[in-house]
Amino acid sequence: MISELAVVSPKAELAEGVVVEQFSTIYEDVKIGKGTKIGPNVVIYPGTRIGENCEIFPGAIIGAVPQDLKFGGEYTTCEIGNNTIIRECVTIHRGTSDRMKTVVGNNCLLMGYVHVAHDCIIGNNVILANYTGLSGHNVIEDYAILEGKVGTQQFVRVGAHAFVAGASLIRKNVPPFIRVAREPLTFAGVNAIGLRRRGMSDEGIKVVEDIYRILFVMNTNMSKAIEQIKLEVPDCPEREQVLQFIAESDKGIIRGPM
Repeated sequence: MISELAVVSPKAELAEGVVVEQFSTIYEDVKIGKGTKIGPNVVIYPGTRIGENCEIFPGAIIGAVPQDLKFGGEYTTCEIGNNTIIRECVTIHRGTSDRMKTVVGNNCLLMGYVHVAHDCIIGNNVILANYTGLSGHNVIEDYAILEGKVGTQQFVRVGAHAFVAGASLIRKNVPPFIRVAREPLTFAGVNAIGLRRRGMSDEGIKVVEDIYRILFVMNTNMSKAIEQIKLEVPDCPEREQVLQFIAESDKGIIRGPM
């Protein structure tokens, strides 16, 4: 299952059923799970861990050293989960001493020319559309979708089930369950369609809408909005998830509509 025109280090570990097509290069200290397909002209550098049943398309470069001038050659990794698709010319760099690893979760889709910089942590079922670029130390939570040509500032976080419109610039954290768009990036509503597709009830969506109505639409200050949410919105996992996200966002979250 390995092309004679591929270069695979004898110190790489390839499980049963791995396919490596012509002109791809796999270095030492690489582990690839069973059933994964490596297309032509792919380069996989040391420290890379790829799960089962992934598909990596031509031109992808995975596990290269980070583009960080502070990087001192420390041993770090680049970890890809199971059933993830990495399309043409995607680049994913391994971590630095900050997190020691870059992670892409299970069942993700990274479309053509996406860049994932060092120390990014991407959850499960995430979609990054064409030409999206993640700067270092980003966190993209489960089921988030970033449309094409989205760019991020370092250390930003995108919450679970969030939807970011194409060509957006993310400079502050994007809370879970919402849609964001415009410049500067602004709340554009609850991601109700996505939440229904993933099984959230109408009652749960109504709770999320109530939270963000208080937080963004009523235009109160953040501390007062949080207190109002605690008083008016019943205790539930969605409420706690939003409040915890805000509490952990020491550099702030995106703003509401003006």
